[in-house]
Amino acid sequence: MSAAGDLAEVVQLVRAVARAEIMPRFRNLRPGDVQAKTGPLDLVTAADEQAELRLATGLGRIFPGCVVVGEEAASRDPTLLDAVAAADLCFLVDPVDGTANFCAGLPLFGTIVAVVRRGVVVGAVIHDPVGDDTAMAAAGEGAWLETASGERAALHVAAPVPVGAMAGSLSWRYMPEPPQSQVCRNLPRLGAAWDYRCAAHQYRMLAAGHCHFSIYHRLMPWDHAAGWLLHREAGGWSARLDGTPYSLADTTGGLICAPDEASWHALRAALFED
Repeated sequence: MSAAGDLAEVVQLVRAVARAEIMPRFRNLRPGDVQAKTGPLDLVTAADEQAELRLATGLGRIFPGCVVVGEEAASRDPTLLDAVAAADLCFLVDPVDGTANFCAGLPLFGTIVAVVRRGVVVGAVIHDPVGDDTAMAAAGEGAWLETASGERAALHVAAPVPVGAMAGSLSWRYMPEPPQSQVCRNLPRLGAAWDYRCAAHQYRMLAAGHCHFSIYHRLMPWDHAAGWLLHREAGGWSARLDGTPYSLADTTGGLICAPDEASWHALRAALFED
């Protein structure tokens, strides 16, 4: 599963599920198709539920014996995450990342699948159901964008620039105080910052060199494992806020993704130091 060619079956399944379960419901949600989970800003739809079920079933058929941990299943039973580190082959699945955008009819959502072997992320698939193309990465083999017709283009992060010219995505929603207020106060030190409410597209933009950074606090593995690998294989540098490497076991502690190590330190100083 670490080889780039082995991701093809995963992508084929993801595309089929997106066509069957996600796109028919986009801008066509019926009453009762949307439910709140932990609150009004945390939504789940019939598209999330049915796509995750189809993906889990399909992955289990293609890769017998694998472990599949989906966002919705893990939301109901958090102990499912306990199996990730020891599994010979595990798939972390976010069926519709950007559910709030999906519900609002905004075409900024995606399907994320991370491939994990014994606790190590070795493959990444981030599919855009609207554009029907897929950002992919295999550990040690680079990152690329593949179109529906099979054409590939390598992905590379943006070239480093001074911190005052950096533009990228920053989510401060889950940051505790006082860092949250500090970061918001220091935003003018950057060139520009935004939050698309969709890690899938933010990581795709980052790996393609269309922005310089992405910064997060909450690190649920189905949201970030694939994007972290995609960014790394596209040439980027990342670490948690305390400088330690990203780990699947950490769901808090923040993550700064930047073009290189020097840019990482510049971003951290600009945002988290007075």
